[in-house]
Amino acid sequence: MALDTLEIQNKLQEAFGQKVNHFRTEYGVFVLEAEANSIVEILQFMKEDKTLNFHFLTDLCGVHYPENENSEQFCVVYHLHNWFTNARIRVKTFISGTQPELPSITSLFESANWMERETYDFYGIIFTGHPNLVRILNMDEMVSFPLRKEFPMEDSGRTDKDDRFFGRTINNC
Repeated sequence: MALDTLEIQNKLQEAFGQKVNHFRTEYGVFVLEAEANSIVEILQFMKEDKTLNFHFLTDLCGVHYPENENSEQFCVVYHLHNWFTNARIRVKTFISGTQPELPSITSLFESANWMERETYDFYGIIFTGHPNLVRILNMDEMVSFPLRKEFPMEDSGRTDKDDRFFGRTINNC
């Protein structure tokens, strides 16, 4: 039996009230936002509830929104899958840009181990309680986080990127 998005929304709102909100469908996937301080509890409920049964963590990733207010500059996105009904859901939680930190979900999903390490490595998001939160792809000596949007896309002083060299000048003839 297919899982209806309204059924998912009602079940989550009944259990968590305003801690879950902004329900919508994006690109064919049902999406909701959850409060960061309740994320483990919410994901555990979604995994263990017999109706929802989102027992598989497909992906966990970070996003940096430097234009957002400081309290919501980073987002951690959890993609969950219910294999029995083939339902997929995306859960977003926003966290501070000053101290990006969330509790680890490795106790719920062992696969989160490497996903949280990758998110830490690229965005600097700390997953408290993670069993081994160290860099996974970048060098240990690195002090920055390469997917943060903290620097301009290109160096304005570079002359090799001059539009004239690529035929992108405007002719005023």
